[in-house]
Amino acid sequence: MIADPFFYLAAVPAVVIVGLAKGGFVGLGILGIPLIALVVPPMQAAAIMLPILMVQDVVSIWAYRRHVDRRTLAVMLPGALAGIVLGAATAAIVSDAHVRLIVGIVALAFAANWWFGLSRQVAAHRPGGVASGLFWGGVSSFTSFVSHAGGPPFQVHVLPLNLTRDTLVGTTAWFFAIVNLVKVAPYFWLGQFTCGNLLTAAVLFPAAVASTLAGVWVVRRIDGRRFYRIIYGLLALVGIKLVADGIGALLP
Repeated sequence: MIADPFFYLAAVPAVVIVGLAKGGFVGLGILGIPLIALVVPPMQAAAIMLPILMVQDVVSIWAYRRHVDRRTLAVMLPGALAGIVLGAATAAIVSDAHVRLIVGIVALAFAANWWFGLSRQVAAHRPGGVASGLFWGGVSSFTSFVSHAGGPPFQVHVLPLNLTRDTLVGTTAWFFAIVNLVKVAPYFWLGQFTCGNLLTAAVLFPAAVASTLAGVWVVRRIDGRRFYRIIYGLLALVGIKLVADGIGALLP
């Protein structure tokens, strides 16, 4: 188990933010892995977070077990499988510095997406066809594999379908529950599911549960727009730091 106090200075806020995302602040989860990746290798950070996310997935699946668009899953999951394979292959052949650089770029891209609404612009002009579903399913699972940040690519395909609220939330829950389950085997293959990482995840789990419940309460009581500005501003700063660290480690 990780004992470094600096790790928990980053990990506890990251887990709390992910819990708030599960509790109602949709999209905040993108900050979790970049924040932890400031103190440990990105793939180790992702492995520590995965068991926490999977337990939260069980709750989401139970809550929305009757609300799912099966056609959307059937179209997107084959592409998602390819994205997971690509993510595992990428993580296996590149260094921690490369993965840190990738996670930093993803963080900056998603911060820019929030500020400028890029995915909304793409979604508005792209029909929800099979090719679109395969492509965005793959992009979503790839970014989910390296940084648990598959939400925006997933939404690019799904939002134009005009699903009902519960069906949208339920389909999202089912998609990422399946993706997270499939990611378990590659994480084992990459040697990331060590006893130390799993014990660290267990230590962080109470904070995840508490923050998820807090998210349900807080989301109704604060100015969401202002809160998102702070979080995505922080995401941009963390992304810049990760990119700088990645480039610095790769330069001779």
